[in-house]
Amino acid sequence: MRRRVRALTAGLTLTLLAALTSCTQGNEDVTLRVLASPELADLEPLLDQLRDDTGVRLDMDYRATADLSGARDSSYDLAWPASDRSYLLGLEEAGQRAARPESTPIMRSPVVVGLTPEAADTLRAEQPDTGLSWADIADAAADGTVRFGMADPRSSDTGRAALVGVATAAAGTGSALREQDVSCDRLRGFRSGQTLTGASSRELIASYPGRQGEANALIAHESELLSLNASDKLRAPLEIVHPEDGMVLSDFPLLLLDPDERAAYRKVVDWLLRDDVQRDLMRRTWRRPVNQNVTPAEPLRESVGNALSFPDRLSIVRQLVADYGDPAHATTDQVLFLLDFSGSMRGGRIADLRAAFAGLSGADASATGKFARFYRGEHLTVVRFGGRVLEERTVTVRGDGDLRTLGKVVAADSFDDSTAVWSALDRGYAIAADAVREQPRRPVAIVLMTDGESNAGISYEEFLRRYDRLGADAREVPTFPVHFGEADAAALKKAAQATGGRMVDANQSSLSDAFKEIRGCH
Repeated sequence: MRRRVRALTAGLTLTLLAALTSCTQGNEDVTLRVLASPELADLEPLLDQLRDDTGVRLDMDYRATADLSGARDSSYDLAWPASDRSYLLGLEEAGQRAARPESTPIMRSPVVVGLTPEAADTLRAEQPDTGLSWADIADAAADGTVRFGMADPRSSDTGRAALVGVATAAAGTGSALREQDVSCDRLRGFRSGQTLTGASSRELIASYPGRQGEANALIAHESELLSLNASDKLRAPLEIVHPEDGMVLSDFPLLLLDPDERAAYRKVVDWLLRDDVQRDLMRRTWRRPVNQNVTPAEPLRESVGNALSFPDRLSIVRQLVADYGDPAHATTDQVLFLLDFSGSMRGGRIADLRAAFAGLSGADASATGKFARFYRGEHLTVVRFGGRVLEERTVTVRGDGDLRTLGKVVAADSFDDSTAVWSALDRGYAIAADAVREQPRRPVAIVLMTDGESNAGISYEEFLRRYDRLGADAREVPTFPVHFGEADAAALKKAAQATGGRMVDANQSSLSDAFKEIRGCH
C-alpha cells in the first residue's frame, strides 16, 4: 500500500513538474526589434509593463523614415510608424503587393495646426463667420502673417502627411491627389511661410520652446501639440485648429515584418488594444483610442471632420515632396509677366486682366485664390508691350506697397496699335538670362498673355534663333502662354513646347483662372 502511495506521489510530482516546465517554456521572454517613428518615444514608460504582462520585449529603433526605408532589413521584426501609406505604396509599385504585412491600427491622431493666441486672433478676425482652413493658413503664410514649423516631408511621415493634406486642399477636388494635381505646385506661397523644420516632428517639437520667436504656428499631429501645451514650456498654449477643408489622419499601425513572430505580435497587439491600455495610451500621449469602448478625453472629442485621402500612387507623393524641396532652405521664384497692351485689349479685356492681377495680389478670397496668390519674397516682373515694350517694372514682394506698384503698371491706360509677341518674348528671355545668372538656384518662369496675332517686331523663327543662342540655364526657363481672344493658339503652343512650358486657354475659363492655373508651374 505504501509502495502504491509513494508511486502515485512520485507520478503526480513528475506530472506537475512537466506541466510547470511546459508553462515556463511557453512564457519565455521574446525580444522583437522594432523600426519605430521617433514620435513613439513617448511610449517608453509603458514598454516595461508590456514585457511584464506578455513576456514580449520591444527593442525600439527610433528613426525618421517616411517610407520605412530599412523595413525590409531582416533584423526588424516589426515596424511602428505614424503611417504606413508610403511603405505600402512602395510595395505595390515594386510588384510586391503579396508581401503586404499584417497591420493593426493602434491609435489615431489628425495632422492639425497649432497657432499662438496672437496669430489665431489675427486669422479669426479675417474669418469671423467660418472656421479656418488650409487655404487660410496658406494665404496668411504668403502675406507673412503666419510663420510656421513643420517636419521635413522627405524624412518624416508626419511632415509628409501634413504636405499631402495641404496639397489635397489646394487641388480642391475633394478626392485623393492625382498626377495632374501636382504638375503645377500651388504651394509656393504656403512654403514661403515655413521658418522651422526638423528631420522628425519629435525633433521639431523639442526645439520649438527655445525658438518661439521664429514661428507663430506649428503643423503636426494633434497629439504632439496637446502634449506640448501640457508641458508648460510655452509662453502661452497653442490654439489647436482642425482645418475645415480636411485633415490627413494617422493611425499609428503596428506592422508584422517577420511572419515567424506572429504569436508574439498578436500578444503585443492584444495588449495594446485592451481597454485599460488604450486609456493609458490616451492619457500619456493624447492620441485618440481605436478601441470603441474607451471614451475620448475632453480635448479629443472634436470631430476630425473631413479625413483627406492619401494618393494611391507613390510617384505622386514623390513628385509632391520633390516640388516642395528642402524646407531648411528658403525658396523664392521669379515670374515674368509679358502682357499685351495692344488696342484690342481696351475695354472689357483689360478690365479682366486687372481683376486677375488684383486676385493674385490677395483680393481673391476663394480657396484657389488663396493658394495661388503672390507671396512675400517672390520676384515679379511686369512688361507691358504693344508693337514695342511700353513699360517694364520688377519688384520683390515685401508688402502690399510692392503689389500696389505692380498694380499701377497694369492700371496704365497707354496702349499701342500693333502687337509684337515674339519681340516681347525675346525681351522676356533677356531678363530671364540676367536673373538666372545672378541667382542660379532661383526658379524663373515666363507668362505670356496676348489676345491677338503677332503683326510687328521679329518673327517666331527669329525668336527661336535667338533663344537657341542663349545659355543652357536660360533655355531651362519655361514659357506659359495664355491664349486669350483671337490670339494664334497654334503659335503659342509651339512656343510653349519649344521652351518646356504649356499653353493655358483663358477663352475656356477666364484670365483669372488661367493665371491661377499656371502659378508655380516651374
